[in-house]
Amino acid sequence: MYYNFVGRRKIWFLVSLLIIAAGIFSLMTQGINFGIDFVGGTKVMLAFSQEVGSEDIRQVLADYNLENSIIQDAGNNQFIIRTPIITEAESTNIIDALKDKHGDIVVLSNESVGSVVSSELKDKSLIALAIATLLMVVYITVRFELIFALSAVIALIHDVLITLSVFSLFQIEVNISFVAALLTIIGYSINDTIVIFDKIRENLLYRKKESFVEIVNKGISQSLVRSINTSLTSIVVLLALLFFGGETTKVFALAMTIGFVSGTYSSIFIASPLWLELRDRGFSRYSRKRRNPKHATS
Repeated sequence: MYYNFVGRRKIWFLVSLLIIAAGIFSLMTQGINFGIDFVGGTKVMLAFSQEVGSEDIRQVLADYNLENSIIQDAGNNQFIIRTPIITEAESTNIIDALKDKHGDIVVLSNESVGSVVSSELKDKSLIALAIATLLMVVYITVRFELIFALSAVIALIHDVLITLSVFSLFQIEVNISFVAALLTIIGYSINDTIVIFDKIRENLLYRKKESFVEIVNKGISQSLVRSINTSLTSIVVLLALLFFGGETTKVFALAMTIGFVSGTYSSIFIASPLWLELRDRGFSRYSRKRRNPKHATS
């Protein structure tokens, strides 16, 4: 006996749709909190020797007409300041002014990205995601069939949308490492999905007396332990990186953690049940009747 994963597929689909719908609403109303990698600007991370607040820093920035800058408290008396693009000399003057008013300061990072570079990064990031997705479709179509490829790609889009939804809902800053995380998530998720698809295809060939529902449930169950163990092992490492790593790795680690959870979920509860749903509508070459019609209902 195997757990009836596909028999409850409408529940799994509904859960994902609700999360994605909330994310799309957030994307339409709040948008994405793009970092300077994508919108251009200057980002400075400072560690203060004395206790200061965001408004104390903003008062100094106001003298340079930068009072609308984004000031983020990073904890441990450290602050991240994001401003429109400024010169190195202007940045030095601001830091000197902060030192005069609030004591010694350690500059942890100071980086600037021009609008042209940021626009190019955004365009190339979208192209990279599009190419990766297209190659996935070609690979899975050749290895399996087009319906397997469509199911896998929809599951990949699901993972990307879930990750984007969380970042949009909580307005977490998106930088270039987020794109690297998305590409890694796509690679991980498609690999996990293909392992399950391999089992389903094997069962289709050698278990011809069983219904399609039994075939898919068995394929998922046979890969379940492997999928969960791989995911948990990776997530433990990512959580360590998220909580104990540096500031520059947090976006990457958080996006990866969300993506790995979503990728495991989609591989088990979305991709294979979706293939069965499409097969039931006659889109698959595996559309012949099984020998156990009484078990073939889904």
